[in-house]
Amino acid sequence: MNLYLLAPEISLCALALVVILLDLFIGRKWILGAVSIAGLIVPAAFTIALWGTNETSFNGMLVVDQFSLFFNLFFLVSTALVLLSSTEYASKFAAFRGEYYALVLLAAMGMMLMASTRELISIYIALELTGISLYALTGFLKDPKSSEAGLKYLLLGAVASAVLLYGMALVFGLTGTTHLEGIKAAISAEGLLASPALLMGIVLLVAGFGFKIATVPFQMWVPDVYEGAPTPITAYLSVASKAAGFAVILRVFYEALGPVSLDWSIIFAVLAAITMTLGNVVAIWQTNIKRMLGYSSIAQAGYLMIGLATVSALEPGAIGSSGPSALVFFLACYALTNLGAFIAIIAISNKIDSDEISDYSGMARRAPLLSLALALCLISLIGIPPTAGFMAKIYIFSAAVDYGLIWLVIVAVINTVISAYYYLRVIRVMFLGAPLSEERVPSSGALRAALSFACLGVLVLGIYPWVLLRIAEAAVRMFP
Repeated sequence: MNLYLLAPEISLCALALVVILLDLFIGRKWILGAVSIAGLIVPAAFTIALWGTNETSFNGMLVVDQFSLFFNLFFLVSTALVLLSSTEYASKFAAFRGEYYALVLLAAMGMMLMASTRELISIYIALELTGISLYALTGFLKDPKSSEAGLKYLLLGAVASAVLLYGMALVFGLTGTTHLEGIKAAISAEGLLASPALLMGIVLLVAGFGFKIATVPFQMWVPDVYEGAPTPITAYLSVASKAAGFAVILRVFYEALGPVSLDWSIIFAVLAAITMTLGNVVAIWQTNIKRMLGYSSIAQAGYLMIGLATVSALEPGAIGSSGPSALVFFLACYALTNLGAFIAIIAISNKIDSDEISDYSGMARRAPLLSLALALCLISLIGIPPTAGFMAKIYIFSAAVDYGLIWLVIVAVINTVISAYYYLRVIRVMFLGAPLSEERVPSSGALRAALSFACLGVLVLGIYPWVLLRIAEAAVRMFP
């Protein structure tokens, strides 16, 4: 047992405990946010120090490889941006800032464990650690909308967890092991490739994980939860929680269920087409910008699942890497883009006290830089050059074409055109609408720093994506 392999997660847990203890003794609560953000340097340093490691520990339950380390950095950067954007917003629950920051850090720790575990029970525990923290954060405002969102998220999350656990139980009952490598060996050795029970287990796993990534028909919680949750937590759910779901899906389905890849890849291809279509079509009718981005998040999950579906053209049991690497690259681009959009929304909505799109009218005259940043991120979500979203879609669509899924690419391109309508509508309202007030929209230095980082990343990855592409390819190279 090598505890050093768990150094990033242990240091993040210690940071959460430090924040809780500091909350008991200091009166200036803004220090808690500063400590939380600065403290993320420690787990990030441990992660970078471990880069290149490929070891397992705890009887094979934990693995430290470039895939898990990539997602460690992903979650730490996302958490830092969310905490930066929360410094001003946290005044809405000033008496509970310590609990807020600690829960965000504990959720990040759970996500890191989700990407690092290779055993079903450990995956489930990590998923529940993440889920419980996010359930509490969703209802943190304690107003009617936030309380309703937290309750819905909790109840539906509990149902999804039960379905996921039943699927894991079926897989364990058939294979006799909960270790991913052992499951793969048992499926091949015991002739389970055509087992109806195994197929049912896979369907239940897809359903359980589908709730986490907000895919149809498990997306019903998204609009209400996104609207009611504190806006920084909405951003966190849309990026980090979704990425954790895709990380664990890649780990489970590629490492354990590779021999039956032809079955589950077809499921993902069909779900991808339905998910992106429903998300984009329903988003057209939304008048609340957080609900609109909620349905946009559902549509983006459909695009991401194209990366999971790209094994359907291969021989059974063979796994290719371009689909997973495209998915990982898309996740990084989407994270910067969506976080940038939500950070701009936090700054604007804090001032106008509204999330209605109509209230953003003429915002370009009141907050030109914020409006420009939000417009850039919305253009990236469409997939227009020279943004990160354009390169992400080019890469993942190319992977699908290489694997013969041309029909899925056609559906995705049509959906991209549909999405342009509601994204550009927001830009039109901001730049062409008459301002409802002449009052300027101020923002804090921390929020401006987070927004600048996100927007710079969107532009850099849109112009020069190759470094991140190589890292994404290295991250998935250890898959069979």
